[in-house]
Amino acid sequence: MAAIKKKPVDAVLVGFGWTGAIMAMELTEAGLDVLALERGPARDTSPDFAYPRIADELTYGIRYGLMQNLATETVTVRHTARDEALPYRQLGSFLLGNGVGGAGAHWNGMHWRATASDLLLRSHYEQRYGKRFIPEDMTIQDWGITYDELEPFYDKFEYVCGVSGKAGNLGGLPGAGGNPFESPRKRDYPLPPLKDNLPAALFAQAARSLGFKPFPSPSSNASQAYTNPYGMQLGACNFCGYCERFGCYMYSKASPQTTIIPALRKKPNFELRTQAHVTRVNLDSSGKKATGVTYIDAMGREVEQPADLVVLCAYQMHNVRLLLLSKIGRPYDPQTGQGTVGKNYAYQMNGGVSLFFDKNVYLNPFAGSGAGGQAIDEFNGDNFDHGPLGFIGGAYTAANITGGRPIQQAMVPPGTPSWGAQWKSALKESYLHSMTIGTEGSVMSYRDNFLDLDPTYRDAYGQPLLRMTFNWKSNDIRMSQYTTGRAAEIGRAMKPKQLVINTKKIGDPYDVRPYQTTHTTGGAIMGERPDSSVVNKYLQSWDVPNVFVLGASAFPQNFSYNPTGTVGALAYWAAHAIRTRYLKNPGALLAV
Repeated sequence: MAAIKKKPVDAVLVGFGWTGAIMAMELTEAGLDVLALERGPARDTSPDFAYPRIADELTYGIRYGLMQNLATETVTVRHTARDEALPYRQLGSFLLGNGVGGAGAHWNGMHWRATASDLLLRSHYEQRYGKRFIPEDMTIQDWGITYDELEPFYDKFEYVCGVSGKAGNLGGLPGAGGNPFESPRKRDYPLPPLKDNLPAALFAQAARSLGFKPFPSPSSNASQAYTNPYGMQLGACNFCGYCERFGCYMYSKASPQTTIIPALRKKPNFELRTQAHVTRVNLDSSGKKATGVTYIDAMGREVEQPADLVVLCAYQMHNVRLLLLSKIGRPYDPQTGQGTVGKNYAYQMNGGVSLFFDKNVYLNPFAGSGAGGQAIDEFNGDNFDHGPLGFIGGAYTAANITGGRPIQQAMVPPGTPSWGAQWKSALKESYLHSMTIGTEGSVMSYRDNFLDLDPTYRDAYGQPLLRMTFNWKSNDIRMSQYTTGRAAEIGRAMKPKQLVINTKKIGDPYDVRPYQTTHTTGGAIMGERPDSSVVNKYLQSWDVPNVFVLGASAFPQNFSYNPTGTVGALAYWAAHAIRTRYLKNPGALLAV
């Protein structure tokens, strides 16, 4: 049966989360007819996230009500190229979002900026420590863009989201109470920081006593009522403890639904089609120009959608897979080091410290916000001397108490049985009196951590699954052990009755079962040259200039910060390049 052919549009967007909503707003404002295709269902704050429906930990926290159905499509996973990859059949290590809003609907709201040295990572380390300091198998590289270029777009995204925080570096001048290690910003956050709950306040007090400089975590949970530049209104966070894995019923957490989509719906030149699973980007006979996309609609029919401009706005892994399925760019070969698509897959390395206090210390974990809390940055990035330590990377350290949900967030001391009367007794004793200090760390890119198409397993539409080849490396584990050890020093200064350090040991293999983070990156990396990157500094494909690829797939390696702030800033940066340069003269924005 022949594919249904639709009327051409100026631009088609694949995926409708943060990057899709941003790009749709920017391109419709430029006068283009824009179509967004979202594989999942339509979702909005009302009725989908309405209270009390959304405050259901079993449905959304345990059964992943907002996530992708792995029976239709998943990834396969192996540790090395010598192993057989097997399908990721049960959500665990990372969560694949689904539906309108994507991960922007169910994120916590951590809203960070990269530092200037993060974006020039290889150059920075080579200049400070010498080229030999970087291990031979580590494939880190500069991003191809500078912090100064990206700063106005960080600012724009923060004001769209109504970020709550305190500047630590205003135009090179220190800001009291903010992050002293951040790179310069031109103005403060749009909202003041969220109020500290008791765990955050105790952490900050202990950190100061040791000479550290704690600051409020930048949070896309509104500290007070706010109206953003699109006229969208946010309400103040009420610390309900239902952020990650949940939509926000208070209109307090920045999401595409609360900050962009209602304004976008008023645009006559915008259309959204849900339940539209894109299977490939279509190319002309030269293979150098995209003519649109093909997708499967809700009725199982194949549909061809012609478009002059194609923008991939899907989750990091989906972007990479779509490039491989569409034969855009040269697939990466770890044996030769040649090719780029699938190169430099990276993750994050997290550790933590569990603290258990006496009964007279009431921490009330149920009063949590997605991203509120206190952090220190002394052991992040290259804010400390790596020379004697012999590893690259770092972690920010924070007390961000996101809630006290009784199933997922219940803490009991080590050695407690996992069920039964003893577990119930321990939970009763510890629930109000325990907390964690987390270290969220970087993961570098390596020659043998990569993505490609699986030769064996296929999805429900008969297409090869994406195959992940990934394992932990000693560099990143040593970084986590060091930074988590420093977090333990703060924990001890808080004087708990028991402290437990949680970090990986050298040689521990990557395990897909426990949740770790959904901050997967790379595979369609940005850079300065087509032989070492998939997209240029404007996120434009080197090989097919009318294709742009947004999101964390562009990260050449992963820093410690949560990626959303940088993902949004890069989307506005790419949209600006399209509007001011590409539309005037369609073609490559940089010479190959």
